[in-house]
Amino acid sequence: MNYKAKSCAHPINKVVSVPGSKSITNRALLLAALAQGTTTLRNALFCDDTDRMVDCLKKLGVEIIINVEAETITVTGLGRAFNVPAAELFVGNSGTTARFITPAIAAGHGVVTLDGVARMRERPMQDLIDAVEQLGGNVSSVNGTGCPPLEIQAAGLKGGQSTIRANISSQFLSGLLLASPYAAADSVIEIDGPLLSAPYVLMTIRMMSDFGVTVRTDEELRAFSVSAGTPYVSPGEYIIEPDASSASYFFAAAAVTGGCVTVANIHRDGLQGDTAFTEVLEAMGCLVTDTAEGLCVDARRVELVGTEMDMNAISDTLMTAAVVAPYCNSPSRFHNVGHIRHKETDRLSATAAELTRFGVTTREEHDAISVFPHTTDESSTNTIWRTYDDHRMAMAAAVFALRHDGVVIEDPMCVNKTFPDFFDRWEGLLA
Repeated sequence: MNYKAKSCAHPINKVVSVPGSKSITNRALLLAALAQGTTTLRNALFCDDTDRMVDCLKKLGVEIIINVEAETITVTGLGRAFNVPAAELFVGNSGTTARFITPAIAAGHGVVTLDGVARMRERPMQDLIDAVEQLGGNVSSVNGTGCPPLEIQAAGLKGGQSTIRANISSQFLSGLLLASPYAAADSVIEIDGPLLSAPYVLMTIRMMSDFGVTVRTDEELRAFSVSAGTPYVSPGEYIIEPDASSASYFFAAAAVTGGCVTVANIHRDGLQGDTAFTEVLEAMGCLVTDTAEGLCVDARRVELVGTEMDMNAISDTLMTAAVVAPYCNSPSRFHNVGHIRHKETDRLSATAAELTRFGVTTREEHDAISVFPHTTDESSTNTIWRTYDDHRMAMAAAVFALRHDGVVIEDPMCVNKTFPDFFDRWEGLLA
């Protein structure tokens, strides 16, 4: 069933909350599973992606207790790498699950197959496979495509030196780092070429430290060293921050309607680099303040201006920026994001296609998109915003619709991937 998105003729002035971070929840689940002791994750996110991680960990022998009402997940850690004779894992379309858990499985023992939905079978993992093999692991792409399904014949990681390309996803590097403490010898991981989304790597390093393991790196983030023989140790409780990527849609609502929105309990000094999306809105003319309550975007008495931004580090918010841009008084260009063509869908092409279908002029490049000012009298007769089974396409559409009547969002429940009650919270925002 499609969803008729609501427009909004008045400024939105609200304090809102968003669920826990997917990126933090899935990292914390794996860390807690490998750690000594029992960990209770608080403000955990419950969505398709985290469900996939929980299901995989359970099949690998980890005891997990879920309390949805209390928003907690309690994990009894193994205190070691995984050790199962055989297992078949299904990751759906969860890139974090596939890329984090593969090296961790290789560090243990057993024969494990990992598969996902059709789109997951198109998402590249060869660079991760190559790096795991350099550390002594045995991972292969069953169909020879460099994508799932994968077969992992786990007999431990030797450690030592490896080189990894991280120009498609920083999750490859994060996965290697998360597994490295359980290698037989110290590991040194060097980066070949550019490193995408560096804030997510820093998130991984900070979270590993929270579980008792130190990663040594240089200022340029070109080489990473992890000592062997130091297992993760549970901190007892671990609080998950609200999801900064999910917050971007609510911040954008303030910009598009000329209002003022605070997202509770998100701050600039947190783990998540996507809080920097507010810098895009600042460049467009909004006032951003970090209050005791949370980050606040104030667009009252503001005329939005176009901007040019490198969004490599915060590429999950590219589509949010792109749907604000039509309501600026000059063109915007967002660049250095070619890697998002390998996400849940080709996000550059999908964003350009849907904006264009609704009368917005765009220019798509290999690694960039330009978006030009838009007025409703330039609109086409299209009403259906296609989502391509991509949760971020659906949520971005809700922002665009705030100032464009008649937008109908196709397959809205694709938001279950990371934000199952998005539309309920969105309607609360507009109430």
